[in-house]
Amino acid sequence: MKQFISVRDIGDLRSAVDEAMDIKKDRFKHVELGRNKTLLMIFFNSSLRTRLSTQKAAYNLGMNVIVLDINQGAWKLETERGVVMDGDKPEHLLEAIPVMGCYCDIIGVRSFARFENRDYDYNEVILNQFIRYSGKPVFSMEAATRHPLQSFADLITIEEYKTKPRPKVVMTWAPHPRPLPQAVPNSFAEWMNATDYDFVITHPEGYELDPRFVGEAKVEYDQMKAFEGADFIYAKNWAAYMGDNYGQILNCDRSWTVDSRQMSVTNNAYFMHCLPVRRNMIVADEVIEGPRSIVIPEAANREISATVVLKRLLEGLEG
Repeated sequence: MKQFISVRDIGDLRSAVDEAMDIKKDRFKHVELGRNKTLLMIFFNSSLRTRLSTQKAAYNLGMNVIVLDINQGAWKLETERGVVMDGDKPEHLLEAIPVMGCYCDIIGVRSFARFENRDYDYNEVILNQFIRYSGKPVFSMEAATRHPLQSFADLITIEEYKTKPRPKVVMTWAPHPRPLPQAVPNSFAEWMNATDYDFVITHPEGYELDPRFVGEAKVEYDQMKAFEGADFIYAKNWAAYMGDNYGQILNCDRSWTVDSRQMSVTNNAYFMHCLPVRRNMIVADEVIEGPRSIVIPEAANREISATVVLKRLLEGLEG
């Protein structure tokens, strides 16, 4: 594997999940694979699970790790071409990227949507500059449009907890006081569409996602109807994608908060969320603290998904 930015890069999902389960039995099985190899993790945005899980995954494989927070302890970086650099950004990303590539073997990049320009965000300008100019394998630690490490961990979790071959998985929008990117819902939809699950997306009108990610999923605007018979509920907020409303909050309808009312019509569904989660906005206390909440095992699987991805990228260096 030469890069990891979407489900297409992981190849056969059954093989990837089987490899994840094997690694989960012995996380240090391939500890010699990364000996004398260095991972550079670059953060343009905050992180908790991604930073910790990916660093732990690298250690599982025997790698050295460098962590660079662009907003703390580094020069401010200009990302646009053709600008006169007479402001507060003394270094351009086009020089910084190949320099970073000199110090490592694999690069992980985390860079969120800015919500200033939809085309800029959805063209993944920063991530693609790293792919083009670093000279090293690059993987996404969440970008403007996708969060594949999270979605891979989500898939692993569902495979562990499902009780039938084709579970019903529902991704539901939920209210939030701030506009959030579409990366997690886009990515989750993309990965679920790559399975044979019964996959449903539910949200208020106006919160339609990019059709490229929705794919063949059923879209249901009635949340209660969508939840009927569900085996897994995946809650997530996202800001509007369509038209002039891009990046905006259209409503904060608290009736969409996942509580015991919605969960009562499911098939005793498991509750999932990528975290961090705003309690009693996204989900009620009784649900996230309930016996069917699997948000912690889901987060723990971030280490496993990252280990599989880094292992395959290291193997790609040898190919």
